Amino acid sequence: MTDAVPDAAPPPRPSPQGGGSEKALLDIQNLRVSFPTPKGRVEVVKGISFTLGRERLGIVGESGSGKSMTGRSILKLIRPRGRVTADRMMFGDTDLLAQSERQMRAIRGARISMVMQDPKFSLNPVMTVGEQIAEALVTHQKLQRSEIEARVRAMLEAVRINDPDRVAGLYPHEISGGMGQRVMIAMMLIPEPDLLIADEPTSALDVSVQAQVLDIIDDLVTTKGMGLILISHDLNLVSRYCDRILVMNGGQVVEECKASELAQAKHPYTQGLLAAMPQMNETRAELPVLERSQWAGT
Repeated sequence: MTDAVPDAAPPPRPSPQGGGSEKALLDIQNLRVSFPTPKGRVEVVKGISFTLGRERLGIVGESGSGKSMTGRSILKLIRPRGRVTADRMMFGDTDLLAQSERQMRAIRGARISMVMQDPKFSLNPVMTVGEQIAEALVTHQKLQRSEIEARVRAMLEAVRINDPDRVAGLYPHEISGGMGQRVMIAMMLIPEPDLLIADEPTSALDVSVQAQVLDIIDDLVTTKGMGLILISHDLNLVSRYCDRILVMNGGQVVEECKASELAQAKHPYTQGLLAAMPQMNETRAELPVLERSQWAGT
């Protein structure tokens, strides 16, 4: 884990989940994801429930805890023979469980976007940067060519890319990993969705550019009044960029808290994760190691 993030946290935004009357942007109840194995189906997400307003929600946990499966389930990206069930999976007034694949294609990108971990595996190597960002826009909107070019240029500028006209003509292999991740963010945000799911958006980046990319995401999400689900294994990161945090272990949510109160976490698993993180002024001879079997089924 890295502590290479800004010292000052972005100002928190009020959440509509604190008893207000505003309807939730996302309402997930009893979500389960399972896959077949030679010994029968195995659940990797085990009945989690949460709501999300136009706020920043962090989902944290170790590898294999079910974080990414949760994000992919919202967009119905779990392919057969995986199985997704839920008592309720509402996105505003839309029942995601009832949507066909064709209907989901109209929702993905236009209303819910997802930034994946590594741009090398997400960008099309035979299309220019500008063509790929434009494709994310014209898939959902009919616009004049001049307007498309202007929107692409403005979006590249919004993700802090210098000389956007030149970069728009480059191919993915001609740009760095950090720039590639900014291009991915531009692609996901140009249709102006209501919800952005960012799955480990900085895991493939050098620490020197991680904070820059997260600042861009936070600025654009805040400016546009979107909801954000930030999936990460980095507790320090989500505590600085999110309003609320869900801690997952073994496919379950073991704790939910305000990001500002993470240091006062009550669950032993969360306390163990916090204790295992190295500090800048570390004085311990060795860091404690979590015994994962200890928390199975908690």
